Parts: sequence; structure tokens; C-alpha cells
Amino acid sequence: MNRRTLLGSAAALVAASAIPAFAQDEKLKIGFIYVGPVGDGGWTFQHDLARQAVEKEYGDKVETTFIESVPEGADAERAITQLALAGNKMIFTTSFGFMDATINVAKKFPDIKFEHATGYKRADNVATYDARFYEGRAVIGTIAGRMTKSNKIGYIGSFPIPEVIQGINSAFIHARKVNPDVEMKVVWVYSWFDPAKEADAAAALIAEGVDVFMQHTDSTAPLAKAQEAGVLGFGQASDMSSFAPKPRISSIVDNWAPYYIKRVGQALDGSWKSEATWAGIGDGEVVIGEITEAVPAEVKAEAEALKAKIASGEHHPFTGPLKKQDGSDWLADGQKATDEELSGLNFYVEGITAPMPK
Repeated sequence: MNRRTLLGSAAALVAASAIPAFAQDEKLKIGFIYVGPVGDGGWTFQHDLARQAVEKEYGDKVETTFIESVPEGADAERAITQLALAGNKMIFTTSFGFMDATINVAKKFPDIKFEHATGYKRADNVATYDARFYEGRAVIGTIAGRMTKSNKIGYIGSFPIPEVIQGINSAFIHARKVNPDVEMKVVWVYSWFDPAKEADAAAALIAEGVDVFMQHTDSTAPLAKAQEAGVLGFGQASDMSSFAPKPRISSIVDNWAPYYIKRVGQALDGSWKSEATWAGIGDGEVVIGEITEAVPAEVKAEAEALKAKIASGEHHPFTGPLKKQDGSDWLADGQKATDEELSGLNFYVEGITAPMPK
């Protein structure tokens, strides 16, 4: 069912609560909560493509619906509850800030299977799934380090959470590996999807002399600003191919479809259980999009070689020697950061001069 679901009144919610539990001879009703609009061209767009892939894979065995542009916080709890009361027996909540809301609603509906993207809180009926975005940032950071002429690269951050800080650090580490003179400027917008703020952030970076920037926000507004200014950027979450070959010189694509298909299949056959999944380039969940003709052949080859090493496990983007921003030791020579360390990452690495938000 390709439509936005809105239950309009308290009476409708109460009536919906009488829907019986899922049985094998019924359609599995699946709900999705999106932090942005399905037309954002980035994060939410990719999750909705995965929803559509589920429908294509399972046909009349499933029925899906979604609520888009749900703010994180109390509104999220209300929206998730709406989907639960509407008879959905599996609910995907697709943003970090939906974590507590997901856990709270899951306690009230123990017969519903919840899947939360990028969070870390689980329960018997709540699984978590994430992608190693930092692996992709290593690859595009390498390209950025090679492509900058001003030696100033930029990063537009959403919220200062570990997932985003991982990406900033990874991009900088790998940009500096190929260009020791690189500086990184960081601007925070405190939103996942706000085209106006994202465009302003891009303009601020460009005003500081940045000629290549990356983003961990969801709209195409930064690339539009880059196009106006004649600087380079990367697609985020989706290919954003309409901006190729310039300013979009490559992209990180979040490929959620295989995971969604697998987990829905497990719900259908009764093998679903709560677990934590963190997949990356080697799993096909983090994809490096087309590296365009604007990138020299030798730089493209270098980036593709790095991607292959990450995929095979030969290279870990966080391998020492690495120090923290304040100069204190973090990782010794050859030491790799653990998943536990990365999951709580709250500092920049040495060389990034931007202040860390409090």
C-alpha cells in the first residue's frame, strides 16, 4: 500500500487496537516511520526504495505503509503507536532519534517486531541495524583529499552523535593520508533534513575557501549550492545522480533492501529474533556510487583499491597510529578501533581544528 498513513482521531486509534495478531494465512502488515519526506533524494528515499523492494519480493504476502516527515521525540512515539494500533506486526523506525520512542512503544506491544535503524537499545521484540558509513567516508575522503586545490575540505554534520563523528574522522584521516596539507572545516545544522539550513552550511564552507565538501544530511540542497559556486561534493545516502558529473563526483549509497527483505522473510517464516547488525562495504550495505569522469583515472583507481581493501577486511579505516584532537594517544601503530570504541566515539582525531559541539 503505497500511501502515507495518518489515523485522524482518538476513536480511530481505539478501534484499530482490536486488530488480531498476525497469522501465517494473513498478510504481514509492515509499517515504516521516516524522519524526512520520501522525496528527499537521500536517506529517506533509500529506505523507501527498500520498502518497495520488500513489496516486490513478497507480493501479496505483505502489506506496507509509511508515515513520513516524523520529528524525533514525542511525535515519533505517537506515530509509532499509530502504526501499532493499525495492525502492523512489524515496524521499521528509520532514524537514530526514534530510539527511545521505539523502545517505549515496543514495551506496550510485545507481539510486534520492531526494527530500529542506527540505534543501540534492544529488547526481545526490538532489533537494531546500522551501516558502517565510516567505511564509505574513507573512500570519498581519499577522493576529496586528491581533488581539492585549496587544501580545504568541508563537512556538513547533522547531529554530533557517534555515527556522524565516525564519518568526519574517517574522511579526514584518509584525505590527509593522500594530502598532508589538507584542512577540514565542519559546520553543524542540527537537523537531518532542512534544505535551507543545509544550503546555508554549504555556503558557509564555500566562504571559508572549501572547494570540496561532504555531508551527513539528507537533502540535495548542498549539491545545488556547490553547483552555483563551482565546487565539488558527494551524494549522501542516495546516488543523487542528477548532480553528476559535477558537482557530484561520487556518492555513498545506503543499500537497505537486502536487509529488509531478509528480516521480513524471517518474520514470515517464524525465524525472526532480536539482534544487532552493523554491515558495511563488504556486505553490500554501504555502496560507493559512480566515480565520475570529473575524477582523474589515477584517483579513481586509488579510491577503488581502497574500497576493495576495506571490503576484504585488509584495511580498517581506524588503524593507528592515531591521536585524539587534544594530542593524547588513542590507537597505537597497527591497532584497530573496536566496535565498542566506535559506537561511543565523541571526539575528533588530531589535525581537525574545528571545536567539538557540546
